[in-house]
Amino acid sequence: MEALASLGGMAAAAFVAATLLPAQSEAVFVGLLAAGHVDPVALFLTASIANTAGSILNWWLGRLIARHGVDRLPTRLRPDPKRIVQAQALFARFGWPSLLLAWLPIVGDPLTFVAGTLNYPFLRFTLLVLIGKAGRYAALWAGWASLA
Repeated sequence: MEALASLGGMAAAAFVAATLLPAQSEAVFVGLLAAGHVDPVALFLTASIANTAGSILNWWLGRLIARHGVDRLPTRLRPDPKRIVQAQALFARFGWPSLLLAWLPIVGDPLTFVAGTLNYPFLRFTLLVLIGKAGRYAALWAGWASLA
């Protein structure tokens, strides 16, 4: 039961961290690795999939705004215009490879939002974002394993 609760907490932290809301999931991931109550593979998969799901929410919100405007979103979910401009510039400069950087702080989450506003193909978006986010958790896992 403890492992299931830990995975649920990891899923929640990873999902929220990938949305436009300010949050972090790396500390939860490393903390649960260190605690040793959860299978590391299950933790890695949970974190990667939940973090990608949060980015899918951003993509969907971007699509919604592209169709209906920002006024349809609740005020607390409206993106910061400065971060959106940064993400648009990154996406315009680097195109689809920039989605591999969706895990980056500050510009990563708005980048997934911008992909939605540009109607970037959903399956390609999901695959690229999953690769980048799983790579980040894999690096955290490898770093923790080398120190443990």
